[in-house]
Amino acid sequence: MSQIRNASDSTCKKLFRDDGCFADICNYAFFQGKQIIKPEELVSRENDVSTLMGKELLPMETKRYRDIVRKASINGNYMIIGVEHQSTLDKNMIIRILNYDAQLYINQVESGKEVRPVGSFVFYTGDKEWTYPKSLKESLKIPPEMKDYINDWKLPVLELQKIDSGMLKNQRLKEVVEISQSMFKGDYEKLRTNRMISVESFKMAAIFTHTDIKEEDLPEGDEINMCKAMDQLFQRMRDEGEVLGLEKGELIGLEKGKLNTLRFTLKEQLKVKLGTLSSPLEERLTETSLEKLNELTLNIFNINNEEDVLRIIC
Repeated sequence: MSQIRNASDSTCKKLFRDDGCFADICNYAFFQGKQIIKPEELVSRENDVSTLMGKELLPMETKRYRDIVRKASINGNYMIIGVEHQSTLDKNMIIRILNYDAQLYINQVESGKEVRPVGSFVFYTGDKEWTYPKSLKESLKIPPEMKDYINDWKLPVLELQKIDSGMLKNQRLKEVVEISQSMFKGDYEKLRTNRMISVESFKMAAIFTHTDIKEEDLPEGDEINMCKAMDQLFQRMRDEGEVLGLEKGELIGLEKGKLNTLRFTLKEQLKVKLGTLSSPLEERLTETSLEKLNELTLNIFNINNEEDVLRIIC
C-alpha cells in the first residue's frame, strides 16, 4: 500500500511541477475555472524553508515538507498556494491543513519577510467518495453558545473522479483527468477512442487509478493512439485471465488495483460474445464486486445473453 501511495504522491508532484497544470488546477479550485492565476506568474517554493513543518530540535530529526507549495501573483499581489495529495480518506485532514497553513505563516514571520496569505486545497485521487468534513467547525462538536466565537478553517477537496474537465484549459491536465475518470468507471468505450494523447498522461492516469498498465502495453514514442493502446492492454489481460482463471478455475492473487482492468476486460469479452451491451448492464458491471466479477470470468463461456450475466452478478 505504501508503494502505491508513494507512486501516486510522486506522480502528483510531477504533474503539478508543470506551471500550466498547476495554474489550471488552482483556477479550478479557487475561481471556478476563470483564468486568474497565470502560469508565467508562478514561483516555485519546493523545499524552501517556508515549506518546512516545524523546527529541527534534534540532529537526526527528519525534515518534513508540504507536498506542493508555489507562490502566485494575482493582479500584482503574491500569495502562497499549498496542495496536499491524498489517495486515501483521512478524517483528520482538516486538522493537518490547519497545521500546515499555520506553520507557513509562522515560518514567514520568523524569517522577517512580508507575510503573504496562504491558500490550500486537497487533490484527492482515491476511489471512494470523500465524506469527511471540509471545514474545522464541521469536524467539531461545538456548543451552540460558542459557535460564533470559534474560528473556522476551510478544506477545499478536489476529487479526481468528480472534476469537471470541461472547465480545464490545460491539455495535459485535461487528459489526465478524463482518462482517470474513464478508468475509475471502467468505461471501455470512452477510453477506446481514436485520438492521440501523450504517453505520460496515460501513465499518470494509470498510477492514480491503480490500473495495471505495463511498459509492453505502450507503444514507442511520446504519443499514444488510445484505440490501439486499449486493444493491446485488453489482449494482454485476456491472455492473463485465461491463464489465471479459465485454466486454473479461479482468479488467484488478484490485487485490488486490477479491479478496474478486470471490468474493462469482462466488458470487452461480453461484447465479443453478445455483440453489444445495454447501458443498464454496463452500469451494473461498473458497480459489481470483485467476487462477482471473478465468478463471471469463470462462467464466461456459459454466457449466451444478458440475463445469464445478471443471474451471476446479482
